[in-house]
Amino acid sequence: MSPATFTAMCSANASSPRRWDGTPARSPRSRSLRVAPDSSTRLVRSAQSGRCPDCGNRVDWHPRTDADDRAVGLHPRELPPAAVPAVSRWHVSSGIAHPAHDGTPWCRIPHTALCPARSAPAALTPQLAELRRHLALHTRRLINNGAPTTRATPPAPEAAESCRPARPIAQLLSVRYIASHPVDAIQCVAQTRQRHRCTRPVLDDHAPPGIWSLLLTTPLSRRPPSLSVGRTAVYDLTHLPYTEQLRWRHQHCSSHATSSAADLALTEWEPFDPRLHHQHIHPRLPGGTRTQHHGT
Repeated sequence: MSPATFTAMCSANASSPRRWDGTPARSPRSRSLRVAPDSSTRLVRSAQSGRCPDCGNRVDWHPRTDADDRAVGLHPRELPPAAVPAVSRWHVSSGIAHPAHDGTPWCRIPHTALCPARSAPAALTPQLAELRRHLALHTRRLINNGAPTTRATPPAPEAAESCRPARPIAQLLSVRYIASHPVDAIQCVAQTRQRHRCTRPVLDDHAPPGIWSLLLTTPLSRRPPSLSVGRTAVYDLTHLPYTEQLRWRHQHCSSHATSSAADLALTEWEPFDPRLHHQHIHPRLPGGTRTQHHGT
């Protein structure tokens, strides 16, 4: 028998892998995640899984296309559109969340509509009510197991002002932002080799720090006529080199400043607006910090 004939017989008799019932056994196609080349960040284009800080249940965070520039937290499961009110229907395309239904037999719903730590909406379909009850049971199990499921109680305003602002205002790259955590608690968003979020803080003892300064709440050139002029404590980073300010803006620790690792979370900077964030304006500098005063 020639080698060609033997090869042909083996190819003809070879059968594809099948399950016990005769159906083809096909392994799911692996989906590689990569960073979009036109993205302003190094966040991989996929849902960023997290936990609701109020109830502890899983939430998938997606960038959105509406006017709100913050990520939207969606329930990880898809639901039939008939079970979800029209105003709560979302769909995800290429990792981006769109506040509308795309005509498919499935849709997504924001976690806030199901969160058991919030008040229940006025009208819940039976399927959503059952799903909300399931999430409440999971929250109860987390509490019984000692897992933290609620936000930490913020300190009293007097203590926060004398020690450190809970949501400090920072100035970098000629823009003023407000952070979601104190300066020393801002966490790196880069991915480690173990595919977890980096636990290092952005503030580095071996890197030059910012300077707490009393600056005008709004520069005179940008101040609306109806807004009074005041001063607020600002963590000023404008004296640092450009690369260091960029590291803070990307919310990376010193180890990931020049790394090509993707981001596992969205940066938590928000453009500072004195009208929206007036409760976070502190007219006094935090105690025990380096100070600098500016006239503008």
